[in-house]
Amino acid sequence: MESLIVENHQPEHKDRLFKYIFGKDSEKSKKWRLQLYNALNGTNYKDPDALELNTIENVIYITMHNDISFLVDSQMTLYEQQSSWNPNMPLRGLLYFSQLYQIYLNQNKRSLMRSQLIKIPTPKFVVFYNGIKDDPESWKLKLSTSFEHHDNSGDFEWTANVINMSPEHNKTLHKNCKPLYHYISFVYRIKKNIKDGMSKDKAIEEAVDFAIKENFLDGFFKTQRAEIIGMILTEYNEELIHKNWHEDGYIEGHDDGRNEKAEEDAKNFKAKGIDIHLIAECTGLSVEKVQKL
Repeated sequence: MESLIVENHQPEHKDRLFKYIFGKDSEKSKKWRLQLYNALNGTNYKDPDALELNTIENVIYITMHNDISFLVDSQMTLYEQQSSWNPNMPLRGLLYFSQLYQIYLNQNKRSLMRSQLIKIPTPKFVVFYNGIKDDPESWKLKLSTSFEHHDNSGDFEWTANVINMSPEHNKTLHKNCKPLYHYISFVYRIKKNIKDGMSKDKAIEEAVDFAIKENFLDGFFKTQRAEIIGMILTEYNEELIHKNWHEDGYIEGHDDGRNEKAEEDAKNFKAKGIDIHLIAECTGLSVEKVQKL
């Protein structure tokens, strides 16, 4: 089995919780990652080191963080978690894998100019989506949907396999992977708290305390309480900014008055205590500009 470079990233508040649980180079994360892989593929691997971790971050846009990729049995698997709906996952997956294959070729000293056919690991792209009960259990997104002109030839296709992580769906998967079940239970606890009228901060803190009480992930929530709260707050703030810009048309490329809108929103988000670096990334303003505002 060919191996990829293992990149060891230090925890930071901008990591998504899904990646923080399943995508680190720690012994616990390796164990949880193996359980997730076995549950998804119906396998029974015992050695956590069979999954050779390689991650890429900040590929194109601020939310374009792929969560986990690894190579096992000549298959390159990419996992990504999405809190909100995104129809662009096939295109994102294509861009992710182009970089991952470049890493693979460089690491294994393989040149595309050689006369012999180069064999590469088979790609598999899985998107874990925090969906709703009305969504199907799973479905496929295809790159051809993004083409300007309809093309059903299949000559250029890329598929993202979406899995609905709603508690009402994929219960067998939840049962076979306790770490995933704990993660899902925590995320939907926050959603329920907000729906019941709690503030965002209170909803997150209550969910963390609940996870600690229930000993989710073998005490992980207790030891990493502050980091988890910071990550979830950042995710919610990021969603807030994008929702605001999407509703006003600026995310879709309507540039008229964009700078004025960016500065106005930056002021509002800064007043809400959102991190200035996140504001800068979302609005396209410089950190210095946000600070001056």
